[in-house]
Amino acid sequence: MINFTVGPVQSSDTVLAIGSEQVPYFRTAEFSEMMLENEKLMKKFAKAKDNARVVFITGSGTASMEAAVINTLTENDKALIVNGGSFGHRFVQICDIHRIPYDEIKLETGKALTEELLYSYAGKGHTAFIVNVHETSTGVYYDINLISKFCKENNMFLIVDAISSFLADEFNMAELGADVMITGSQKALACPPGISAIVLSECAIGRVLNNDPRCMYFDLKDALSNGNRGQTPFTPAVGILRQINKRLKEIDTNGGVSTETQRIAALAYDFRSKIKNLPFEIVSESLSNAVTPLHPLTASAYDIFLTLKDEYGIWVCPNGGTLKDLVFRVGHIGALSFDDNTMLVNALKDMKRKGVI
Repeated sequence: MINFTVGPVQSSDTVLAIGSEQVPYFRTAEFSEMMLENEKLMKKFAKAKDNARVVFITGSGTASMEAAVINTLTENDKALIVNGGSFGHRFVQICDIHRIPYDEIKLETGKALTEELLYSYAGKGHTAFIVNVHETSTGVYYDINLISKFCKENNMFLIVDAISSFLADEFNMAELGADVMITGSQKALACPPGISAIVLSECAIGRVLNNDPRCMYFDLKDALSNGNRGQTPFTPAVGILRQINKRLKEIDTNGGVSTETQRIAALAYDFRSKIKNLPFEIVSESLSNAVTPLHPLTASAYDIFLTLKDEYGIWVCPNGGTLKDLVFRVGHIGALSFDDNTMLVNALKDMKRKGVI
């Protein structure tokens, strides 16, 4: 199979090799040294300030979304949430469950966040801004520079879910003034799912230390304390953290975050160029390098997903709900190549010749 989904994605051979090894015991100096290296490289790639911290959660990206919200916001806050799809809605659900006051900016499928709409919320007493900078369900990439400017002008605490855009799109945490950045192991980090990471600014750390969330596993005070010595409060996904270490060092050796971002951007451009004569519409007004969301003009999106999987040995990313038959997504993250793009495009062309699309 060739995997063009947006997570889990294809891993490099070196990362896969670690997955075949026995998982070592982790309450050791060696594991602590590795974790401190993971934190250092994550901060480097997020372009966070030196006084930032990184917490690794054994859980999916949603675990870190919830942990970030409940550790940095309280009932005394008023959040503004961008809700343009499934993952924006997930932040709404989290705030609902934990009784954090909020307003939501509701966007139609594929629509970008405009300056006019955003600034209609200026001066309305919001203390925090929450955004999935890349709404993976629809493929929309929001203008993070516009959001950063708005938050600075309105003195708002900025939480950014960069789960599918980290390493795929430019992100400078320090310059943007982002207080929280969230990502996951199974996206452009190209490791198995099971670990998510939260990068916290000095301001965010202060909020964590002064907050008292009603939970044990997701209490980041405990995670920060243990992280000082390169450990975690509970048993982590040790094997995946070892794979993340290998992957982070692999990126660093190959030229760093800018080189990785350029590689992904080139793959995205190559694929989008090759499908120009196929019966698809790109549904997003603003694209990330991570994924291309496609609306088929002549067939069901879900039927295309099934045919590629069952007859061609290729995975693309389907949607659910109202988008099931309308949109499928092609990822450009992970260990993919231009030749892989060609194989997918040739399969789509063959389906066109057969009248499937």
